[in-house]
Amino acid sequence: MVAGLDLTGIRAVVTGATSGLGRETARALASAGADVTLAVRNPSAGKNVADAIAASTGNHAVRAAHLELADLATVAHFTASWDGPLHLLINNAGVMRPTLGRTPLGWELQFATNHLGHFALALGLHDALTAGANDRGAARIVAVTSGAHMYSSVVFDDIHFTQRAYDPQLAYGQSKTANSLFAVEATRRWAADGIVANAVNPGGVSTGLQRDFTQDMKDHLDRLEAAGVFAYKTIEQGAATTLVAATAPEFAHNGGHYLDDGNEAETVPDDADLADNSHAVKRWARDEATARRLWEVSLDLVRQH
Repeated sequence: MVAGLDLTGIRAVVTGATSGLGRETARALASAGADVTLAVRNPSAGKNVADAIAASTGNHAVRAAHLELADLATVAHFTASWDGPLHLLINNAGVMRPTLGRTPLGWELQFATNHLGHFALALGLHDALTAGANDRGAARIVAVTSGAHMYSSVVFDDIHFTQRAYDPQLAYGQSKTANSLFAVEATRRWAADGIVANAVNPGGVSTGLQRDFTQDMKDHLDRLEAAGVFAYKTIEQGAATTLVAATAPEFAHNGGHYLDDGNEAETVPDDADLADNSHAVKRWARDEATARRLWEVSLDLVRQH
């Protein structure tokens, strides 16, 4: 995806870059000359990864910085500490929890981490992205989503599972729908600033995301794989669609899309079956009115911090 590209002068932030898709995305960008900041929960592990990427690519403009997406104080510190333009924000980090977790503010942890933390990060880096667009003609945000968005729309009446029974699959699906809707509304609001956002589904990749899975969750994935709903990709293959959204010329000024296997996915009805549409995107993850509503709800939540 980056072979032959010269990304010298491009400044990028990759969240969740100590392992898996984030690490490979950061490595690929650095290999093409980009200046890369790994935004990570564990700064010590991040430094080790940054050093390894620098050694393997010969690009020493790679560093780690602390970011805990579920803790908006660290998000605010990260954004306040950023200096100069930013050209590429890769919202890659994510959690998938088998049991109900909450932030100190009472937010359901998957939604708080996967969506709200990244939402606050993008807001805080808006001016830097605008400067990046002024500097290079465009700035991009890549929101890593999942085919799991098909499990749930954003349930505005009970986003944080305070009334309904907790279902980790529904909670994860809701957060991944929110990632896609963010790309839709961020592009609508910020395209005039030269900033576009696209959502990408990396497909089935075995990463640290699955480290806390229960046996039931592992068995469910095994059944889906056996039924042909998905086939596991390598980490390099999974990161490829992120790199398309991040570097392909056709997405420099073109946002609000949901990409799968490097291409824009077909939009299917909300009642479409996942098994028959694993490379598609449900309408509820692309709906402009829902995206606007989610943005306002998210603003209200992060402003409570």
